[in-house]
Amino acid sequence: MGVRDLFELGGKVALITGGSRGLGLQIAAGLGEMGAKIAISARKRAELEEATAELKSRGIDAFTVVNDLAKPDQVPALVEAVAAHYGGIDILVNNAGTSWGAPAEQLPLEAWNKVMMLNATSVFLLSQAVANRCFIPNRAGNIIIVASVAALRASMQMKAVPYYASKAAALQLTRALAGEWGPYGIRVNAICPGFFPSKMSDGVLEKIEADVIARTPLGRLGGDTDLQGAAVYLASDASRHVTGQYIAVDGGASSA
Repeated sequence: MGVRDLFELGGKVALITGGSRGLGLQIAAGLGEMGAKIAISARKRAELEEATAELKSRGIDAFTVVNDLAKPDQVPALVEAVAAHYGGIDILVNNAGTSWGAPAEQLPLEAWNKVMMLNATSVFLLSQAVANRCFIPNRAGNIIIVASVAALRASMQMKAVPYYASKAAALQLTRALAGEWGPYGIRVNAICPGFFPSKMSDGVLEKIEADVIARTPLGRLGGDTDLQGAAVYLASDASRHVTGQYIAVDGGASSA
């Protein structure tokens, strides 16, 4: 197999949560352009339809499922819908996430529970469901967890304790699942994005963008295609001997 062939994803089925916009849609487009059949899920039908139209305009086979991962009882239906449509799932990208900004001393329990549920608990529940339905029976599978550089260190610029905690949990979940599920042929890795302009980060970036750029060795924020290379690498046979690892895509900010 040639090196170029290692990155091909033809015949693979990828499920990307939170895939209707932002980082999720960017990853979906990248995997789709390498040949994967793409299933994206999100809460809002209109955004999913718009995203599907964009993917199909690029010649990507795309399927959508309206689903709220904050509700655990909806997880099995999501997995079954995708498996029934495409005949299985080969790649799971746990991208859906949320945040809640507030000083720690003022943070309501509702906020903590909401962020931990979507950013950590749902990641485990969906990974478990896909593993049991598709990966373990097939003795093969690939999970990519979109964590954050917030899992690596905390910044006093952003008061978002549950976000830091949940992303750190997601990163440690990556390592734990990789160790436990490796014997089944399942690889589990993470991507830790830095600051990318998105609907979730807009409010924060308005206040700290200049400082973030100044502290980033490459001197810029993440762009529209900057996650695609890492996602394709981790989803493909190019990383077939890599598991339990993370790639920080942050312009060097976390190492500066």
